[in-house]
Amino acid sequence: MSPEQSRRSPGSGARALEGVRVVDLSWVRAGPWGTRILGTLGAEVIKVEWPAHGSVHHNDRYTNTGRPEHIEPNLNNSHWFSEKNVNKRSVTLNLRNPRGRELLKRLIAVSDVVIENFTSRVMQRWELGYEQLREIKPDIIYVSLSALGHTGRDHPFRTYGPSAQALSGMTFLSGLPGEPPAGWGWSYLDDTGGIYGAIAVMTALHHRHMTGRGQHVDLSQVGSGIALSGAAILDATVNGRAMRREGFPPGNRTHWPGTPLLDNYRGPMVAPHNAYRTAPGGYNDWCAIVCRDDEQWRALIGVMGDPEWARAPRFAENDSRIEHQEELDRQIEAWTQGLEKYELAERCQAAGVPAMPVQSNEDRVRRDPQLRHREMFTELPHAGLGPMGYQNLPFRGSAIETSSRRAAPLIGEHNREVLCGLLGLSEQELGEGYRDDSIWPENLPVEPYLEAEAAAGSGASS
Repeated sequence: MSPEQSRRSPGSGARALEGVRVVDLSWVRAGPWGTRILGTLGAEVIKVEWPAHGSVHHNDRYTNTGRPEHIEPNLNNSHWFSEKNVNKRSVTLNLRNPRGRELLKRLIAVSDVVIENFTSRVMQRWELGYEQLREIKPDIIYVSLSALGHTGRDHPFRTYGPSAQALSGMTFLSGLPGEPPAGWGWSYLDDTGGIYGAIAVMTALHHRHMTGRGQHVDLSQVGSGIALSGAAILDATVNGRAMRREGFPPGNRTHWPGTPLLDNYRGPMVAPHNAYRTAPGGYNDWCAIVCRDDEQWRALIGVMGDPEWARAPRFAENDSRIEHQEELDRQIEAWTQGLEKYELAERCQAAGVPAMPVQSNEDRVRRDPQLRHREMFTELPHAGLGPMGYQNLPFRGSAIETSSRRAAPLIGEHNREVLCGLLGLSEQELGEGYRDDSIWPENLPVEPYLEAEAAAGSGASS
């Protein structure tokens, strides 16, 4: 199979990026999430890994996130790895081995895009930076997703989710008034960085289509947090005003008692604006209700059955409702506790009142009828994990397909397909790679599905 034969021209299928080949050198979350998006859109994503104990990709595949406790960890049964590497192929190459690096360069020579998310100096040490790779493939698109970018005083610094989040300003924005900064419960900069990474690839591909030139795209994940800081950044740049959670709480309310009455980053302060407990009173039985104006408040009064307390003058207008917010919330919650959260939300929505149930991850995966209708999850078989639900992209096109189509790869599953079929290695050369530490670690047992190709040319039966 030649490089040309292995591609499909754009437009020949239902996926927008068919015909684009991506070499994925990334790990953890940001890079793999970006390449996952590209793979879902049809790009041929080849994930280059090294399974030796202690390597970054070994650690990535061994993480226990999402793995049931009774399962003994191995390279092929990490839900964490599988979820973020759907729609990819796996090739094992040792980038510390000269032959492994040479094979990678041959792969890049027949590819369109390289993505990596190491700190800014790692790829240069391996002689795999943009300047070196453009000599191999002049029009290569090289995307770096480091924490702080490849320029500036701090570019060599290392970060992980909590530290990058702190530097971005997001940690300071999160927390209750008067309490320490709470931070966000998930590393959103990884997901946001991955999304921007996919956008960067598609932008650079379009530029290359127009000009014939490749480029190095230098993306800062911490910089992507600016978009998540919302109007707090606008307030600083326009008004020169420092953020204080006492005045701008990021919680359920638009105003906390005892804090200044200032316009909130989400817009004017309103009441009611909170999450209210619902029946049957369990840990996750809540419904968020927001009345943006007096008309919506009057509609909510109707949904509640026109109780006498709601007609009191102190609740007639928004400013007064904010002043008496404690009492207002108590009265509303006395009513909401008699209804289940989904029924409550449907009643409010029917009357034009913005209300939604507070959903857990289990609610979203198993109960949410809207997500089910929009087919946000596709179940695919995985050789190491069995059937597994993979999330699809949150948009649909009338002429493109955006659902997941292939489960994440087993480690080295596509060695023969890529190294022999695409790069032209002989079966004997492939087998030698399993013995010289360039394709498989010398001290690691070969996975059963790779034994035949590993034995090629060794005198053992294959």
